[in-house]
Amino acid sequence: MAGYQGGEGKAFVPPLPDPAELTASARRELVREVLEQAEELRRQKRYKEAIDLLVDLLRYGEEKATIYFRLGNVYFDAGDLSRAEYAYQRAIQEDPHHVSAHHNLGVVYRKQGKISESVKMLKKARRLELRHPKKVELTPEQKKALWRLAWPMMLVPLALIALLFFLAWLVGRLSGR
Repeated sequence: MAGYQGGEGKAFVPPLPDPAELTASARRELVREVLEQAEELRRQKRYKEAIDLLVDLLRYGEEKATIYFRLGNVYFDAGDLSRAEYAYQRAIQEDPHHVSAHHNLGVVYRKQGKISESVKMLKKARRLELRHPKKVELTPEQKKALWRLAWPMMLVPLALIALLFFLAWLVGRLSGR
């Protein structure tokens, strides 16, 4: 496992461990952690390091569309538009519904002066966004807050039904005299 420095706050450096040495869940976790680190490297303008990590990460066969998308972002920020274009195209090949990859490819085309391709890609991104909205995963705290709001609302229909039964009973009692 040369080059793999696991643990809190430690940096990953290529080469990452052989994917065959890891369980499926360990691979997914490693990919998630390395994606986060690569994003941080991009923010710090350490493009070469981020690219090396992401390219090495492709061996794992996990989250390929996300990896290519992030590679495109790094190449774009580094000013390498042709490689950014290629990376976004690969992200779209891996996931044809990747809205952000379509959008960013449209931006790359615009920067390259390919206006008609840019317009087409940006329109496609917008259509995809409408057809395939992002799935929102709630945190446990958000779920608890929603439940606190939802359960009183669920009691209202039950209270109305109980009120109707009470009124029907009352009318029956009064008309039965």
